[in-house]
Amino acid sequence: MMGQGGQIRSERVTFTGSAGTPLAGRLELPEGPPRAVALFAHCFTCGKDVHAASRIARGLAGLGIAVLRFDFTGLGHSGGDFGNTDFTSTIEDLVRAADHLRATLAPPALLIGHSLGGAAILAAAERIQESRAVVTIGAPADPSHVAGLFPDAPLEVEATGAAEVSLAGRRFRVSRAFLDDIASQPQRERIANLRRALLVMHAPTDAIVGVDHARTIFEAARHPKSFVSLDGADHLLSADADSAYAATVIAAWASRYVDAPAAPPSEQPDGVVEVREVGRYAQEITAGRHRLTADEPLSVGGADAGPTPYDLLLAALGGCTSMTIRMYADRKRLPLQGVTVRLRHRRIHAKDCADCETEAGTLDKIEREILLEGPLDEEQRRRLLEIADKCPVHRTLTSEVVIETVEAPGDS
Repeated sequence: MMGQGGQIRSERVTFTGSAGTPLAGRLELPEGPPRAVALFAHCFTCGKDVHAASRIARGLAGLGIAVLRFDFTGLGHSGGDFGNTDFTSTIEDLVRAADHLRATLAPPALLIGHSLGGAAILAAAERIQESRAVVTIGAPADPSHVAGLFPDAPLEVEATGAAEVSLAGRRFRVSRAFLDDIASQPQRERIANLRRALLVMHAPTDAIVGVDHARTIFEAARHPKSFVSLDGADHLLSADADSAYAATVIAAWASRYVDAPAAPPSEQPDGVVEVREVGRYAQEITAGRHRLTADEPLSVGGADAGPTPYDLLLAALGGCTSMTIRMYADRKRLPLQGVTVRLRHRRIHAKDCADCETEAGTLDKIEREILLEGPLDEEQRRRLLEIADKCPVHRTLTSEVVIETVEAPGDS
């Protein structure tokens, strides 16, 4: 699991819900100061400890994001009667949870909801003023969708005022007030007026909430908005790999919208890059106004939240190569229509390199393949390949480089 090797702290919390009863929650905290705070709403009739909620929350904590998940009224370890709740009271519980975070840690900038919890998060967002990004996972476009999961209930409710239904192995009571409440929610208007960045995550083969709901949410929302397909996942994200993947994507996507700045605006000149630790191995890279994430793969204990340092090294060389070729082609008015650069880094034995000065041990080798598109003649192609070696990053890598390291002054 991502973040598994990091020192994630898990704290039990209790706060008062909308019905005046205590709600039980769990706050997952990263090893250092959180880069952001998130509020997670679990699926209908589930609980804070359902597999997806637990793994996603811990995965995000491993990537530096604190996450509060809690049992809604009458579920899990929370007080109250679930049969007396409705969609509106669920929204109120989320607002109370945000109030608790605001008072004890920091207001949630990131809101995440799974299944009906996603619909509730969309509805609660306008009440949580500090929220800047919203994520839905397998969420229905309208809360009334849940009534279709127990089609016989409305008839019994009409006759007796309530009905006992079963969903996901859990029995609970559905009242007329509950059905009326989910039918009266102005969800489409809420989505259209969300005014927050939105990430819609949905499995194409979701058998509980069809992927058409994701389309409806996405089309109703305004930009900035993104969609990520959870290929092969079920509705509850039962597989460890699916929940781990969801957490990784959420953390990477949210970094554009909710990360707290590491420090006041820098007065450093252009050309300075800052790298800050935000997870076990995950690093936030700031270059000018641009932010990137670097990490190690899962196989070595990272969270795979971004490219590795060597990936970034190859990207720098590849980007520089392509730009240099393009600049030359434009200046010489060559019919170059496109450039693609593929690179690979590996360690080889010096004895296997006939053209290398090093004769013993191992050395680094970067293999670069350049695809030149367009009606270029052989001489033009040859010249463009020669120009590739003149890109500034190439020259830096092949010349003598001095790296000077000093300790930066701290607060202590």
